[in-house]
Amino acid sequence: MIRARITGTGSYVPEKVLTNFDLEKIIDTSDEWIRTRTGIRERHVAADHENTSDLATNAAKRALEMAGVNADEIDQIIVGTITGDYPWPATACVVQANLGAVNASAFDVSAACSGFLFALSCAVDRIEAGHSKKALVIGAEILTRIMNWEDRNTCMLFGDAAGAVVIEAREGENGILSTHLYTDGTQLELLYQPGFGTKLLPSAELLESKAHTLHMQGNEVFKVAVRSMAEVAKIALKENSMSVEDIDLFIPHQANIRILHATAKRIGLKDDQVFINVDRYGNTSGATIPLAMDEANRAGLIKEGDILLLDAFGGGFTWAAALLRW
Repeated sequence: MIRARITGTGSYVPEKVLTNFDLEKIIDTSDEWIRTRTGIRERHVAADHENTSDLATNAAKRALEMAGVNADEIDQIIVGTITGDYPWPATACVVQANLGAVNASAFDVSAACSGFLFALSCAVDRIEAGHSKKALVIGAEILTRIMNWEDRNTCMLFGDAAGAVVIEAREGENGILSTHLYTDGTQLELLYQPGFGTKLLPSAELLESKAHTLHMQGNEVFKVAVRSMAEVAKIALKENSMSVEDIDLFIPHQANIRILHATAKRIGLKDDQVFINVDRYGNTSGATIPLAMDEANRAGLIKEGDILLLDAFGGGFTWAAALLRW
């Protein structure tokens, strides 16, 4: 049968690093306070001249190089992002132009931290339907530009990054086995960016109130995130007649260390099955999973035939999982 198989991975993080010690000089916090509550030690911050499309393009080039695929062979580009260059057009359109991917359709997916998995599912569906042969799926964010740097409970959590995968139509058992997408829009105000869409237009008053920054009720989000990520992971395993013992590597959305540990425990996974890099990058939203996958891949932690479980939760609320055989 034809499956969508990952043939290349790539990632990019900006050069500038913002450590917890740097944050001590900006807000009322400490390295110890941040580390014990989130597991984060540092995060990367985009330079003034860097846009989300730049991060995405750099990650995409590295994925294409690994796959041995030219940009003009790609027939679709899907970017998962909530911090695009513009309200419209899609950041994927900018990436298409940057790469010279003249034969690719391009669009964005907005599903917050689940954005990469939602985008991946779209690409997989088109490949399995025979409408696509080679696709580029990217998660990219510059979250530091929508932070309230006076809110110590949120600004220390997030960083900037991009990750990408090339997926191709291939025969055989290896590839994406299934994807699972869920949403609950009734709780959106627990994690969202109020302005500036068409509901709240820009004004001096709203800028003063920080309506254009990320708003989060962390304790409530934590409870829903752990429950939802564990549930969707179990659904993915059940649909493929697998158990936790079959998982070679669990790559969850890197929100914070407490969510990662609580989710893995609820699923029944052991520590050596879980990939964690939140300490070095913080929460990069839709970029966390492809960034982690690229790191694991380049470090030789993934071999052909391995079973990977990808799992994410984000604002919306959205949550998703993907199970794949490498």
